[in-house]
Amino acid sequence: MSASGTTASPFRQPKAVWAVAFACVISFMGIGLVDPILPALAEGLKASPSDVSLLFTSYLVVTAVAMLGVNWVSSRIGSKQTLVVGLALIVVFAAGAGLMNSIAGVIGFRAGWGLGNALFIATSLAAIVASAKGGFTGAIILYEAALGVGIAVGPLLGGFLGSISWRGPFFGVAVLMLIALIATVAFVPRTAKPTEKIPLSAPLSALRHRGLLIMGIVALLYNWGFFTMMGYAPYPMKLSATQLGLVFGAWGVLVAAFAVYFAPRLQRRFGTGRVLLVNLLCLALVMAAIAIGIDTPDVVIVAVIVSGAFIGINNTLTTQAVMMVSPVDRSVASSAYGFLRFIGGGLAPFVAGKLAAATTESMAFALGAAAFVIAVPVLAMGRKYLAAAEQEVQEPEPVPTTVEKVAGALPEGVRPMVVAIGANDHRRWIVDKAAQLARLESIPLEIIHVRETQIVGDQAVARETAESAHALVSEELDRIAKTTDLQARGMVLYSVGDREEVGRVLARHIDRVNARAVAIRRSPGGVATVRGLLDEHGETSYNIVLLDPGLADIPLV
Repeated sequence: MSASGTTASPFRQPKAVWAVAFACVISFMGIGLVDPILPALAEGLKASPSDVSLLFTSYLVVTAVAMLGVNWVSSRIGSKQTLVVGLALIVVFAAGAGLMNSIAGVIGFRAGWGLGNALFIATSLAAIVASAKGGFTGAIILYEAALGVGIAVGPLLGGFLGSISWRGPFFGVAVLMLIALIATVAFVPRTAKPTEKIPLSAPLSALRHRGLLIMGIVALLYNWGFFTMMGYAPYPMKLSATQLGLVFGAWGVLVAAFAVYFAPRLQRRFGTGRVLLVNLLCLALVMAAIAIGIDTPDVVIVAVIVSGAFIGINNTLTTQAVMMVSPVDRSVASSAYGFLRFIGGGLAPFVAGKLAAATTESMAFALGAAAFVIAVPVLAMGRKYLAAAEQEVQEPEPVPTTVEKVAGALPEGVRPMVVAIGANDHRRWIVDKAAQLARLESIPLEIIHVRETQIVGDQAVARETAESAHALVSEELDRIAKTTDLQARGMVLYSVGDREEVGRVLARHIDRVNARAVAIRRSPGGVATVRGLLDEHGETSYNIVLLDPGLADIPLV
């Protein structure tokens, strides 16, 4: 492999990207920001834990309902405008919550905050991808960094500000989001209104698909247990706001690490369905430990921190499973899935609060453990849809062409040269170099493009539509056919997961066609693809050719 050639750092980005990334950090902070102040808030406003739990319920139920309409809104006013409205709502309602003198007032303003959150999370990842310099890979790295920093730092900031006053975290979010709002208005380019308007009924209509509905119910049950813990675990710990911030900070580090780094590796080794089944059972055991050890703060503290690993895995793989089984547009699938999971998260603290008030705190956590256990047979019902989806992901989509001499099928027993192309300025150079190699070996050329749906935490983003992916390959096929006598065909593959999953999807296709070699552009995405190829087949039966537009020679791996 050649060592020459340089790649742009994913952190050298336009101001627009940093504006949205900063807002993402603050948004992710909100996951654990409130937990350290729950006991102080209950004491300061003379409210019961059951009353305080409604902070989660109002926020998440409104977020859930709003998820049904975010695509309707964004497809009419554009992504930047949707982002700005969401940020503005968060600023207003976070500040309003901090000004309240009653628990009812805080609960009401948290509901408005939930509306802003729904608009923001529906567009933030897509906005970073659209604005990032250097392509899809750099954008995803930035979003992963925002996820890690936000989840880990949120509880620490909440604990620090909460040690001053329970109002501190609310005002802190308002100020930070105001900075993000000003930066977004100033630096993010105005986006055109989408040409296709999404109906308001689209997310609910998508739930008619049985596979998507089953995975959505799994997410509902999982979030029921998750937010039972988030809403009630701070009380039996008997810690100060600062100490609670440290506990949930450690929890957040595990959530981010396992969501971004460990979940994809476990999925590749054991499969999505199997990892999710085991993970749900592990979460049930953690919740059962809290229920049994409710009177021992150290048990609760350790159990909460450990749960971060399983929650990180679950967030990533549940989202991946939803995207795999969904037959509809990715944004519509995300909205339908978001509706169900946030409904579960919103109702859980309310029900748990009533149960704890009527019985004991231990029973609230026992109910959370039961939700995780019930999710296991529900997931088992959907495993056939996951298996079918995984097989479907591996099946190539032939690309039609208007040029007659481009063959749709390759001669029997002939091993082609496969060239993988992306939506970048170098694809013509890459295809031409691969065509030269194919002519030297007197073998056909197969032009492959992989449509990616990237999963980051519990968010998903599709890089392109099926139509644009087919057009990309068709353009190169037609160009090659008009300028050479080389036999060629084109295929579009589809992957769901991280960048290395592209390589594994490509490796499985190469096996099917018994390719002699595969050519890939030397780039961060290309190197990740090579890692995926080698992961799938440690000892490859084909050559991997890394093509670098900055080199005269062709380096072979």
